[in-house]
Amino acid sequence: MAGILAWFWNERFWLPHNVTWADLQSTEEAAFPQAEDLYLAFPLAFCIFMIRLLFERFIAKPCALGLKVQANGPQKAQPNAILEKVFTAITKHPDEKRLEGLSKQLDWDVRSIQRWFRQRRNQEKPSTLTKFCESMWRFTFYLYIFTYGVRFLKKPLMPDLHYYYIVELSFYWSLMFSQFIDIKRKDFGIMFTHHIVTVTLITFSYVTNLTRVGTLTLCLHDAADVVLEAAKMANYSKCQKLSDLLFLTFAIVFIVSRLGIYPLWILNTTLFELYEALGNFPALWVFNVLLVILQILHCFWSYLIIKAAYKAISKGKVAKDDRSDIESSSDEEETVPRSKTPHSTITTNGTSGANGTNGYLTGGTSSEEH
Repeated sequence: MAGILAWFWNERFWLPHNVTWADLQSTEEAAFPQAEDLYLAFPLAFCIFMIRLLFERFIAKPCALGLKVQANGPQKAQPNAILEKVFTAITKHPDEKRLEGLSKQLDWDVRSIQRWFRQRRNQEKPSTLTKFCESMWRFTFYLYIFTYGVRFLKKPLMPDLHYYYIVELSFYWSLMFSQFIDIKRKDFGIMFTHHIVTVTLITFSYVTNLTRVGTLTLCLHDAADVVLEAAKMANYSKCQKLSDLLFLTFAIVFIVSRLGIYPLWILNTTLFELYEALGNFPALWVFNVLLVILQILHCFWSYLIIKAAYKAISKGKVAKDDRSDIESSSDEEETVPRSKTPHSTITTNGTSGANGTNGYLTGGTSSEEH
């Protein structure tokens, strides 16, 4: 085990050629980040997750109900054993051939079966209340950590900087694991990549004592995320004008910070200035590769944001944030056509027409599925 640790913490990988771990040991005159501090992130990540659960239940939920945020989820599909078996065991999106077979088997028209599958997919979509609580938690954390971390931009302080780094790292560790039970979004894979890159960047910048770069990077990201979560809460509360204003503000902050300040200031420093000052060592190259990957994600999200902003300007309304608020189960319902046999009372599997496999699907008119 000692040999593995010695290999992993090889000075020639992590540090410039003229620096050793002994040089980075804290003394009475100077304090330096210590690699072992990072182990605290794991128990703290669990604590942050538990705090989140308590916050969402006892603070965010009462606030949401006070703002009359909709607590009910999407309308549930009518119970149907045959369609449920197809949905859970075969496919959630049946093709035309399977739809025609089910239509003959159940004596339903194809559009009614399509609508059942659409409603069934929507059952897994979280309620607006759930989304509001998640956004309020993230807004609260981002606002707190941003206001705490921005003061380090002028003068790094110890041990406060240690605390800031460990809390940020713990938060992203908690996000990495909680996203498997959080609201499922279409950019799940991209966000998971983002969390991995972020955790690795925080770790590398802390171990190599590049905390100034790390602090600025974290603050740039937190600044835009504060506005984003505020825009989501306003949208869930049906404060559309405020939501539109906050979303456009978020778009400006995001693009300026991540397509302007980030590449021109941070990337320029790490790719060129740090190389001239510290020389070439492997950890710096890994650090720069991860920063470039992060910039690629910024460009992708900026495209989605500009696209959404264009829709907002052309239609006069911001519906949602295309960057990170599109749920993978966000299938919308469409108008229900009438069944082939509107007055049929035939039963299947011992159930009546109203609730059985030959029943008729109820529900009002709504928009087409995405």
